[in-house]
Amino acid sequence: MKRILIIGTILCSIIVGLPAMLVIMFSSDDLQATQPVQTAASTGTEQELVESASPISIAVYRSQESRIEEVPLEEYVVGVVASEMPASFEIEALKAQALTARTYILKQMLEPSDIAMPDGAMVTDTVHHQVYKNLEQLKQEWDKDFEWRINRIREAVLQTQGQVLTYNGEPITAAFFSTSNGFTENSEDYWPNEIPYLRSVESPWDTHSPRFTATTTLSIGEFQQKLGVQLPSDGSVGEIIKRTDGKRVAKVNINGKEVNKNGDELTGRFVREKLGLDSSDFKWSRQGDQVVIETRGWGHGVGMSQYGANGMAKEGKTYRDIIEHYYQGVAVSPVDPYIGQLVVKKD
Repeated sequence: MKRILIIGTILCSIIVGLPAMLVIMFSSDDLQATQPVQTAASTGTEQELVESASPISIAVYRSQESRIEEVPLEEYVVGVVASEMPASFEIEALKAQALTARTYILKQMLEPSDIAMPDGAMVTDTVHHQVYKNLEQLKQEWDKDFEWRINRIREAVLQTQGQVLTYNGEPITAAFFSTSNGFTENSEDYWPNEIPYLRSVESPWDTHSPRFTATTTLSIGEFQQKLGVQLPSDGSVGEIIKRTDGKRVAKVNINGKEVNKNGDELTGRFVREKLGLDSSDFKWSRQGDQVVIETRGWGHGVGMSQYGANGMAKEGKTYRDIIEHYYQGVAVSPVDPYIGQLVVKKD
């Protein structure tokens, strides 16, 4: 708590020297700020998340309501963790998730993505950025379980407050996903760029996830239409000709071709996204007039596996152990210098 108050004092002094700078950066004159997050003291617990220590707010586009909501930084992190990871997960896993959420939004503030958004918005509340729900939404969703769930989330956020993940002194792309197939994926095997800290690592804990395996069944016509291919006449589907270091499908050959009729390369990612599969680790077969596809894992596979993080925590690993496993060579760093960068950037 002393450390939090010291940080708050430092940050407040920055604001005094630069009046209204950050408010202008992250708000619009026609928007109303949301109420500060309810402290744990007001909900009958000893956990207290000091929102006054956050000098910045996040302009979140609320997609269902077509409006922008101004949210204090740490309240935003609470809303993301509550939306992206089950509150019943181990506290060390929740702390790791809090670090990824805070790091993600910091990097977004410093280096905005090119995803189209309404003027004045910094992020959406969807998977295009990070899923975010406010307290009222969570109260409705969790009902009688709201108190214990929100208190666990607040505890995780409080215990990592002021911390972000960096690599060579810069905030990282804190990618995460639900469930691995036993391995994570190298960044360049799913996305265009090779990122040194997003390397394929083993993740054997994910077998406990309810989405570790899944089956998708499509008609032959639907399969062909969605992929833009023609299936062979011999009763087969296609050949998986290459896999990634993370054991997911890299490329397939369907009816002697590695591209579809539109010239799209038949990569594992292309197949996964076009067919709406849980994972790009799949195998398939034809059964009558249907194609049956079995997948392992859930998500793109890059970065931290949430079920893997929970499995590590159950074995007694700390959030730092989890972070160091899934993000190679990163450091847990104070957020303060980057807040300063935002002020200088605006000035």
